[in-house]
Amino acid sequence: MKTGKPLPAVTLVLGGIRSGKSAHAEQLTTARGNGIYLATAEPRDAEMMRRIASHKERRGEIWTTVETPLDLVETLREMTREGAPVLVDCLTVWLSNLMEAGRDPEAETRCLIACLSDLSGPVVLVSNEVGLGGISSNPLARAFADSLGHLNQAAAMAADRVVLVTAGLPLVLKDVAQKD
Repeated sequence: MKTGKPLPAVTLVLGGIRSGKSAHAEQLTTARGNGIYLATAEPRDAEMMRRIASHKERRGEIWTTVETPLDLVETLREMTREGAPVLVDCLTVWLSNLMEAGRDPEAETRCLIACLSDLSGPVVLVSNEVGLGGISSNPLARAFADSLGHLNQAAAMAADRVVLVTAGLPLVLKDVAQKD
């Protein structure tokens, strides 16, 4: 059953680890009917398997889940053809997967941002906000934080709505549909 105001073409939901960002994004998406869940995580170890299981349990059976650890842009284009809302959880893990695979984060970010305006249905992107902590002494961690910061900024610029979730509470940072 669809309820609530229409979902913008692109929504970005940001937050820290365990902030409630995924649950909030799921609520936004399912308030408009059943959705498609694009999962970027892979069950590589016991802890990640538990996290994935927890997310699946919370989501329930109303979602069509598609695993896409690397080829997010192609999968997004394909999945939005039906017009159903699509949730991407999450850009942070996708970026990590790209860097691990030796792919260029800047080029992949450009491709993702370019495809957002061409999608046939609404999309909700989830990403971690990692820029609130200190600067790591580890070069790879710094490169990752820098790349994620650029990805988040680009996604926020392309998004119609941006929401920051902290302690389970959403704060709308941008909403092109809101009147001033």
